[in-house]
Amino acid sequence: MQNEDTIHRFYDAFAKLDADTMAACYAPDASFDDEAFSLRGRREIGGMWKMLCEGTRAKGADVWQLSYRDVQADATGGQAHWDAHYRFSATGRIVDNAIDARMHFTPEGLIATHRDRFDFWRWSRQALGLPGLLLGWSPMLKKKVRATAAANLATYLARNP
Repeated sequence: MQNEDTIHRFYDAFAKLDADTMAACYAPDASFDDEAFSLRGRREIGGMWKMLCEGTRAKGADVWQLSYRDVQADATGGQAHWDAHYRFSATGRIVDNAIDARMHFTPEGLIATHRDRFDFWRWSRQALGLPGLLLGWSPMLKKKVRATAAANLATYLARNP
């Protein structure tokens, strides 16, 4: 139950854009990976969630919605499906993203590893428009998105130590 409670606490906080509570769900040496980020440690992971939550509050709170379902957990791992409806801050375009999350936990019930998977081409068509439609399938665009995300996070973390 402890790990399932962590998943619920995490996504309930995310729905409220409460990045501090989200960050507190991770172990100090946790890892996070998705199509845009590959992060190590609570500072980077928490910084990503803070950056994204602040950006959503500043430029997209009017459309923000998060729902989650299919939460399952055992003594070491868990998973959930979540859907996010938001305005992508870089383009102002509305995105409906469907994400499958898998997590592994410490004995204390903190997230040790977190992997989110989603259809990058589908996301890029919504978030980026024509460039995403034409190039969203390509490793080149994915690499550019990852580089931009990493640079944005580095800038954010430098300003918010």
